[in-house]
Amino acid sequence: MSVKSLSSLFSFSKQSSSLSSYSSSSDIPSPRTPKQTFSESLMEENIENVETIITKWELSSSSDTKVTSLFLNDRNEAKQWLKGVKDLRQAMQFLHSENSTSDKLVHAQNLMQIAMKSLEHQFYQILSKNRDQLDPESVLSALSVSGQSSDRLSSLDDEGVEVSENEDELKRVGENITEMERVSLFPISDLKAIADCMIGCGYGKECTKVYTLIRRSLVDEKLYRLGIERFKASQIHKMNWEELEPMIKNWLSAVKIAVKTIFTGEKFIYDHVFSAPTTAIRESCFGDVTKGGAMNLFRFPELISKSKKSPERIFRLMELYEALSELWPEIESIFNIESTSAIKLQALSSLNKLGDSVRIVLSNFESTIQKDSSKTLAVGCGIHPLTRSVMSYISSLGDYSRILSDIIADYPPPNNSAFPEHYFASPISGDNQAPAVSVHLAWLILVLLCKLDSKAQLYKDVSLSYLFLANNNQFIFERVCTSQLKDLLGDEWVFRQEKKIKQYALNYETMAWTKVFSSLPEKTSSEISPEAAKECLRNFNAAFEEAYMKQTSRVIPDEKLRDAIKISIAKKLVPAYREFYDAYLVKLGGVKNLELFARFGPDDLVNYLSNLFPGTPMLISSSSSSSLSSSYSSESQGSIRH
Repeated sequence: MSVKSLSSLFSFSKQSSSLSSYSSSSDIPSPRTPKQTFSESLMEENIENVETIITKWELSSSSDTKVTSLFLNDRNEAKQWLKGVKDLRQAMQFLHSENSTSDKLVHAQNLMQIAMKSLEHQFYQILSKNRDQLDPESVLSALSVSGQSSDRLSSLDDEGVEVSENEDELKRVGENITEMERVSLFPISDLKAIADCMIGCGYGKECTKVYTLIRRSLVDEKLYRLGIERFKASQIHKMNWEELEPMIKNWLSAVKIAVKTIFTGEKFIYDHVFSAPTTAIRESCFGDVTKGGAMNLFRFPELISKSKKSPERIFRLMELYEALSELWPEIESIFNIESTSAIKLQALSSLNKLGDSVRIVLSNFESTIQKDSSKTLAVGCGIHPLTRSVMSYISSLGDYSRILSDIIADYPPPNNSAFPEHYFASPISGDNQAPAVSVHLAWLILVLLCKLDSKAQLYKDVSLSYLFLANNNQFIFERVCTSQLKDLLGDEWVFRQEKKIKQYALNYETMAWTKVFSSLPEKTSSEISPEAAKECLRNFNAAFEEAYMKQTSRVIPDEKLRDAIKISIAKKLVPAYREFYDAYLVKLGGVKNLELFARFGPDDLVNYLSNLFPGTPMLISSSSSSSLSSSYSSESQGSIRH
């Protein structure tokens, strides 16, 4: 960049360079008498001494210094240069208090303008030429190596251009600073020295303008490389979910880097460079650097929250919520000044809107269950599609219980008065109040259970209604016990559900097999006639065949429930039939076509029952038969034989 273009870029306003800027500055101390400070001749001498070093680094000079960094060329000279500017300022204050129209004061003012323009140029050079070293990630990396961010940078200041006068101390500090720290952190120390000088001389606006120009472009570039683009709400709303999901995944990884590295590092650099007493200009600087990029970054979740609220989107919404909530303490710490308050408000707004969206999705999901009006019956009284889809969804919600608990903590589920009292109870046993997330998930399961009750009524045969309820309640029970839901709902919920399943199974067994059980005499009697025995066998055969034919098309997908029902039926049926069969078969020994009456032997019943209730429709599981036979051997063979 040419000298002319640099001069144009860093031109000063009349207001900042006028003498009035000093007379009105709050930084100028009350004038003291010459006896207390300097004599006029001493001030003039100071101005002459300062003029030599200031003009050497004047931008309009034909010297090579116009393209050389003062701070890289000779750090000792930079130190003397800044000290000279400080002396010049003191001289101007004195001359102004003595004679505000003094020619010497005008000359000093001109020198100050030259000095400030040179400093502005040096400030720009350091920011531009050390772009890589002043990258937030590089700075944080250097600090993490030392493990002493504050003390380390303070030591750098001590080695810097105007703080320490003790050469031995400087040497000691220099030996303790690694090359990585030196390269990355020295530019910050130099920027601080320049910023302190310019702000102290009333040129803070020019200083922060350059800083904002360079640093804002770096922050925006870093965010762009992370894939953070600027979107309008209308663009997001037009995108389908397949397009939005990759964007959300990218944002989830990018936001952590942005907050923990880019903004944290930028805040560290800013806080150190502008560590002089707070001014309005200084306060606005960090906001000007970060506002555009940060507002766009933290606005994205809010735009997503306003998109279509279908059930499957809740998990991405919760992930966005989790990312923001986990980063919120750091966001508050980084953007903790007035000029960045809008950034915090945007992040908080996105957090709140995400929470609102999650709650709306949950409410819509509940309504979807309640409004399901499908009349389709589950094949073989098996698992209804609604049961599968709802429990899959609820168990997935359980995996997000920590996030969900924050979102719904202050939002209780609807009043349960619409449901039977025995359905609803606290999912957690004991006197402690159940967590909101546990109550909400228990409520959603309750809504499903009530809907299944209404669907069970579609079966004309009551026994099938009970089998349907046993199957579906067992499915719900297993999904709870094999997921995070078990811990959320608690042992009391599990106990009640297991008890309910056993009752449904017993009701099914009673309704479906009572006719078979009742076809046999309650007690074996020696007085029964052969004709009566034949009639009993005929009744049993008819009842068993009817019940068996009906039940062959029924399924029990859960192996434990299937075997429990088979064993329960067999324990009630086989011993009674064996006793009757053994007692009266002798009396019927002379009857022709005996096989027409005694069509089933006791062992035949075991085999028939073993083939009942396949795990899936139209599929008989061979494992069921072996499982049942094994169960007889282990727990019921004795009672059946006797």
